[in-house]
Amino acid sequence: MTVPSNITKKRLVFVFAVVLIVVFALIIRTGYIQIARGEELKKGALEQWTKGIEIKPKRGIIFDRNGKKLAISVSSYTVWASPADIDDPIDTAKKVAEVLDMDESLVYEKITKRQNVEKIKQWITKEEAKKLRNLRLSGIEIVEDNKRFYPYEDFASHILGFTDIDGYGLYGIEKTYDRYLSGTPGRWVKTEDARGRQMPYDGERVYDAEDGLNVVLTIDEVIQHFAEKAAMESLITTKAKNVSIIVMDPKTGDILAMTTLPQYNPNNPREPLDEKEKEKWKELPEEELQKKWYDMWRNFAINDAYEPGSTFKTIVAAAALEENVANMDSHFYCNGFIRDIPGGVLKCSRWYNPHGAQTLKEGMENSCNVVFVNLGRSLGKEKLYKYIKAFGFGEKTGIELTGEQGGIIPPNTDVIKEINLATMSYGHGIAVTPIQLINAVSAIANGGNLMKPRLVSKLIDNEGNVVIENKPEVIRQVISKTTSDMMLEMMESVVTKGTGTNAYVPGYRVAGKTGTAQKIIDGKYAPGKYIGSFVAVAPATDPKIAVLVIVDEPEGMYYGGSVAAPVAGKVIEETLSYLEVEPEFTEEEKEQFEYTEVVPDVRNMTIGEAGEILSQLGFRYTTESYNITENSVVIDQFPLPGTEVTKGSIIDLYLQEEYNN
Repeated sequence: MTVPSNITKKRLVFVFAVVLIVVFALIIRTGYIQIARGEELKKGALEQWTKGIEIKPKRGIIFDRNGKKLAISVSSYTVWASPADIDDPIDTAKKVAEVLDMDESLVYEKITKRQNVEKIKQWITKEEAKKLRNLRLSGIEIVEDNKRFYPYEDFASHILGFTDIDGYGLYGIEKTYDRYLSGTPGRWVKTEDARGRQMPYDGERVYDAEDGLNVVLTIDEVIQHFAEKAAMESLITTKAKNVSIIVMDPKTGDILAMTTLPQYNPNNPREPLDEKEKEKWKELPEEELQKKWYDMWRNFAINDAYEPGSTFKTIVAAAALEENVANMDSHFYCNGFIRDIPGGVLKCSRWYNPHGAQTLKEGMENSCNVVFVNLGRSLGKEKLYKYIKAFGFGEKTGIELTGEQGGIIPPNTDVIKEINLATMSYGHGIAVTPIQLINAVSAIANGGNLMKPRLVSKLIDNEGNVVIENKPEVIRQVISKTTSDMMLEMMESVVTKGTGTNAYVPGYRVAGKTGTAQKIIDGKYAPGKYIGSFVAVAPATDPKIAVLVIVDEPEGMYYGGSVAAPVAGKVIEETLSYLEVEPEFTEEEKEQFEYTEVVPDVRNMTIGEAGEILSQLGFRYTTESYNITENSVVIDQFPLPGTEVTKGSIIDLYLQEEYNN
């Protein structure tokens, strides 16, 4: 036998070493693949031989503070195609297009795509889903879906906002709380072969979706109804550009109602409610149409800043009382003009018939500019600026809506000249948002605490368990309880004796302040364009509500005391009655309103039966429900049964409605 040479031995050792290295490398590689990248590759393989259809979670409900559903998700269906499982695309496209009323070529294009799954049509009706299922078309799947629905149509639309076709929030509370409302999607998973065909007996799995949380608003549906009704009446009467109303609980910062009219229907957010306007929009180019949409969605209460005019005098007076530069009995003299300020001559609104000698309280009643210019000068720019900031002007309130503006105030005291100080003292040369103003006046009324406005009180699951709670939040104390009491007394005299008498409500002590300001457009005061406003709290002895009414560009009469105060008075009367705040009539008022009648209980009756009973007792009645028939049933009423009201009063009836999904 031949003995291997040294060269052969070396070659064998080399080959053995190479094989050993290769084997070792393969072991290392196998370990890396199995351990380090195992999950990743497993996931990739799973994706290759499985296909999944998303199961949408049910979007959370938006409730009012009393549990009424303002935004819901109704059951619908979505049609999906698995192109590889379709045996006869031409025949399938024809049948699907016929059932869904779609273009046959479009359906064919969708079902022949080189994709695992393709969406054919979203939100089909129950009847269409049933017809498709009965056809038993291979490769066509029908998955239960959810469609966002707003049962009260345009009600509270600027608060609720709306969603896109896939259910994601685009505006309002729907957008702000989208991540809580959306929930977690599920998945319907099936296995397939190399050609993408579903494998039999594959043990398909369904991973259930997790529903979104429900949002509970601070809004009271009934008070919101009062505000919207009053705003609509004002809009029609004054022919204004828009009317905005906010109702707030001054002690907690809760927004009880917020409306800006005209509104829109979140079920069709890109169509105006007015039919004539809808026809005009059809001819508009895309760019201009988008601008129209954003204008329609714009919420004046938080998105716009305006000169507050004389309503701002409440802030100046509160600052002056707090700093002890004046008291309610301090004396002033109005000769109609202020002539000693460098930069211009200022005048009182009644320059033609000056107020003459008056106290601070009388100056508030008369809304005298001369009095408040003198107050501002006595305070000085540093102190006045301090209170402007302390009351929250110049910064966002943090309300739970998108697009809030911070208003416009001087950046610092260095830029405030004497003329600026004077005009700011009666609400000119400064811009505020409605939500800032009502929040500041609420602080004046509640004892001096500036609250953070609150639209959402809590988030709950489907069993009613509280998951997240938003508690009332005090930002800071701005004035003392003593100053607050004095301000309420002065503001009450505005309604009983001064410019706000149109907000007088028999039986309730209302404290308020009127405001009228010329609008600024493109940096200049626009001739003939005004904003009339009125801010109030009631009852003055123990404020339960604060109300702000703003009428933007009314035609004809534009003073706040004429166009806004009556609207505020109506909202206050209806709201306090609804909240069961007992009226306290003076002897004079008792004599005037002695003819009363007790409201009967007409709940659970048909509209015809209820109407007959109310008419026999001398009441009038109204309802703003949709789809009324003679058999529509009354499910609630206002005022409530047993309430004593003046004969001839209007009773609001709420009817049971059915919605076809």
